[in-house]
Amino acid sequence: MRRRVGALLAVSALVAAGCGDSTPEPSPSVEAGTTTTTTTTTPEAEFAGSIELTLEQSPDCELIGHECLLPFPSDALTVDDASAVTGRRVALPLGAMPSNVDGVAVDPSRQNLADGFSPGSAALALIPGVDPAGSGLPPITDIAASLADGSASVIVDATTGEQWPHWAELDSNAPSPDRQGLFLRPAQNYPDGHRIVIGLRNLVDGDGAAIAPTDTFRAYRDRLESDVEEVEARRPAMERVFADLEAAGVVREELVLAWEFTVISTESLTGPLVHMRDDAFASLDGAAPTYTIDAVTRHDSDTYTIIEGTYDVPLYLTGDGGPGTGLNTESGSLLPTANGTWPSVFRCLVHDNTTAADPGGGVIYGHGLLGDRGQATSTGPRLLAEHHNHVICGTDLIGMAEEDTINAIAILGEASTFFTLSDRLLQGHLNTLFLGRLMKHPDGFAADPAFRDEADGQLLDTEQLAYYGISQGGIMGPVSTAVSTDWSVGVFGVPAVNYSTLLNRSIDFDLYQAILDPAYPDKLDQAQLLLIMQMLWDRGEGNGYVNHYTQPLAGLDEKRGLLHGALGDHQVANVAMDVMARSMGAAVVWPAVGVDRTTDVEPFWAIPHIDSYPHDGSATVMWDSGTPVPPIENVPPRDGTDPHEDPRRHLAAVEQIDHFLRTGTVIDVCGGEPCISPPR
Repeated sequence: MRRRVGALLAVSALVAAGCGDSTPEPSPSVEAGTTTTTTTTTPEAEFAGSIELTLEQSPDCELIGHECLLPFPSDALTVDDASAVTGRRVALPLGAMPSNVDGVAVDPSRQNLADGFSPGSAALALIPGVDPAGSGLPPITDIAASLADGSASVIVDATTGEQWPHWAELDSNAPSPDRQGLFLRPAQNYPDGHRIVIGLRNLVDGDGAAIAPTDTFRAYRDRLESDVEEVEARRPAMERVFADLEAAGVVREELVLAWEFTVISTESLTGPLVHMRDDAFASLDGAAPTYTIDAVTRHDSDTYTIIEGTYDVPLYLTGDGGPGTGLNTESGSLLPTANGTWPSVFRCLVHDNTTAADPGGGVIYGHGLLGDRGQATSTGPRLLAEHHNHVICGTDLIGMAEEDTINAIAILGEASTFFTLSDRLLQGHLNTLFLGRLMKHPDGFAADPAFRDEADGQLLDTEQLAYYGISQGGIMGPVSTAVSTDWSVGVFGVPAVNYSTLLNRSIDFDLYQAILDPAYPDKLDQAQLLLIMQMLWDRGEGNGYVNHYTQPLAGLDEKRGLLHGALGDHQVANVAMDVMARSMGAAVVWPAVGVDRTTDVEPFWAIPHIDSYPHDGSATVMWDSGTPVPPIENVPPRDGTDPHEDPRRHLAAVEQIDHFLRTGTVIDVCGGEPCISPPR
């Protein structure tokens, strides 16, 4: 059943002349991870009149929009919880969740364990007929416009009072303006635990006519008293929203919609994986993980050796841990307990250039979309090993490995099972961490005859360890690197964060879209579904961890990342890499692109420029193969040749990768000009 608030509110009456127009003082700023609560109520004398609202839908809904879950995310979809770090607990109502064609609603129970929403979440609203350009909403090509005085959308970090950069876009995949979602996407991830306030003002339709707010929102905006208890109970919180927007220069009477939401705390977001890491490594008691070598294969024609085997990792999934299983937790808990061990597989590459006199630095390789450890010996890693002397090892990132493909397809038909992907992904990251320990520990791989020469000389330098991943490996590598106690540097090839932004912009999703469409045919339902799924994905996706490079997780040193993008990438959206760079604090090699190679008013807006070398810290490089620039709508680039694989095959890029893996600093390999990677 469609859940439109507008169709469920019977409005009969109206406004009498009133008095008073006072507004409460803005709430004081608070530290991340805390919550302020307004306890004052609006005195009857301050009402300007009254409005009769008959509430026929669940009071658990977000009442100010046109759908039960919209606008999303919203603190109206949470409850007070003194035990939570943020003071709130997500409470998505089951009856409002998107349902598939069989009538099965997505089970929100796991999302409802969180104490807030995704740090990278788009705000999604339904404003039928809105004209973004005519309204003055900030486009993807001009993010600075979102901070200008006339922006029709204003986002405020109410914890600090800072206005937040973003862009607005309609879902170009929706067939009808009546069901076309409006996204407000943050240009940088929100800080964990903060309270975010959003306002939309002076919106018009395609004819230039003003768009009216819903009656429930008008009751708040215009101070019209209702006799609906649920509406009145929220009035103090809404007054706080108006006060925060007023402090940002937003006139209350201009608003068409305004609301607030709380970002998930660091503890709730990263807690499960950090707990698994600490518990699993404690079980080693300082020793190296147990492993076996199953095969050592010599490739004389290519002058390298491949070493394969398995290693034991504590298992935190139910059953045998295979595809379709979830974390082994008690009801209502986020923290899993161990359930035996998982035999994680590995594949390593040792090139003949690596000798005991010059042992190779260890590199953990992250494979691409639904791939496997075999990619650790593909062209990119081989070039790195051959030209720069690294020992490269990879494992399957289970949860999103080749063996999970069938489960991923099944999830698209019944999204309640999505937790089996996101939970298993956490085990995949733990497996990656244990592989790193095997490469770092003197009693691990370095001590094994397979990793030593004929004179028993050590081929693996245990003092050097870093991460290198491409595509999916570039999206997921920030997670393993952010939580690792063994390495602090990662190279992320053709990367980005936030699958809820990426999927509509990737040709890789074409196949999966063909499965999703028959199961969830409504595009607005799909838009909501991706944001709801992202709440679980964040715990094992870079979107949940890029904030923790400049602000490392507890007990860890600063993390550094080198981002190598491919201009016009058909598979991983460039705009989502920009968000990743801002969130991670990764400056951009400058000049980044040619003057005719961007649609942006200010390319790489608010990302610091690198104009001297070596650069000490995280960095972003855009490699240009001549592919047309990507479209500005939320659709995949399809013109020209996909440049996705070009940077990793270019020896200048490989040289830059090597230097960063070893030193955490960036060198200029493009002669002070935009970086060009020859197309394949």
